[in-house]
Amino acid sequence: MNFDIIADLTWRGLIHQTTDDQNLAQWLNSRSRSVYIGFDPSADSLHVGSLLQLMLLRRFQRAGHRPIALVGGATGMIGDPSGKSEERNLLSVDSLRANVVGIERQVRQFLDFDCGDTSAVLVNNFDWMRKFSYLDFLRDVGKNFPVNVMLGKDSVKSRLSSEAGLSYTEFSYMLLQAYDFVHLNEQFDCELQVGGSDQWGNITAGIDLARRMRGTQVFGITSPLLVDSEGKKIGKTAEGTKVWLSSERTSPYLFYQYWINVGDADAGPCLRYLTELSRDEIESLDESRANSPHERSSQKRLGEELTRLVHGETGVAAARRATDIFFGAEITGFSDGQLRDIFTDVPSIELPLSRLEGEGLGVLDAFVEAGLAKSKGEARRTVQQGGAYVNNRRVADVDAKLTSSDLASESVMVLRSGKKRYALLRFVR
Repeated sequence: MNFDIIADLTWRGLIHQTTDDQNLAQWLNSRSRSVYIGFDPSADSLHVGSLLQLMLLRRFQRAGHRPIALVGGATGMIGDPSGKSEERNLLSVDSLRANVVGIERQVRQFLDFDCGDTSAVLVNNFDWMRKFSYLDFLRDVGKNFPVNVMLGKDSVKSRLSSEAGLSYTEFSYMLLQAYDFVHLNEQFDCELQVGGSDQWGNITAGIDLARRMRGTQVFGITSPLLVDSEGKKIGKTAEGTKVWLSSERTSPYLFYQYWINVGDADAGPCLRYLTELSRDEIESLDESRANSPHERSSQKRLGEELTRLVHGETGVAAARRATDIFFGAEITGFSDGQLRDIFTDVPSIELPLSRLEGEGLGVLDAFVEAGLAKSKGEARRTVQQGGAYVNNRRVADVDAKLTSSDLASESVMVLRSGKKRYALLRFVR
């Protein structure tokens, strides 16, 4: 084995519960094992909350084990009630298919599918669940599930006592996920399921089903949920929107900025949970954070490392370029979407593209219309005092005209007055 995976997970704080605290380390270190984690296709991209689970599979593979990533094409049709206060809306078959494809693409970024015996495996539980008839599933699987045991699971009890209650559809979810474990054990010799702490009930149900149906012993590990020091889920912006792994949903710049702005109390756990940085480096960052918190070295390293993992070197470069804008770097070579992300809180105004034709738009008029000057006289003084910038290039001529060659992207021009006052001009046909 490459290293003691349990020792590493324990140091990182990634073990919440196990089904065998005493012998699991020895069992994992004795030979290569197959371990699986399931991913819910409720969207066409995973979000930051799923990043912890992706990294767990990656850690197991690097320790010499075979990771199995299961995308829930079947279970996604029902929805896991664990940690949910009410039943979610069911997705259409077409939406689920599109979501499965998107998630499969992301999983391949994190795991090695061509490394011999430990090559990753990607499966969709719809492939085996669709072969069951309702009666066959009840007879072959359902008869092995004592209802009293199911009712004792926290995920079920919490919903039964809630105002929303629990539908029979959601109640059946546990059977489907439990059977996944049995199927993967039979087909891939999978002996370990890993998941978040909210999956404990589903994992132990699978372990019990494997024992009842096949007389097989399998194991489970749960990790802590990705929450901040106040118990709130990490991976949502202040506005409540999720931070996605897809660059179409969350740009590399916004992704990078999210981690740059993580609080000191959360930086250490995030470095341990989500990165592959060594213990020495993480502890050095802990020390730097304690002694020189104003340097934000932990957050900068966290942002850089996670952006590289999710978006590659090009994503890191794009995030750095965008960040440099606020330190005066010239704005060029960006797309409209990138500039909207960078200047998400900056006022913007639409003008007809024709304003840039012919002689062009006078720079004084531009600053007035953008709201950066109350009058042309004020705009003139801003230029004369060296405080007027177009795409972070200083404008020295009060008679300067702006044309399409001054666009920073397809249709956006960025104006700045002084050091920090920005505005966007968006030119439309």
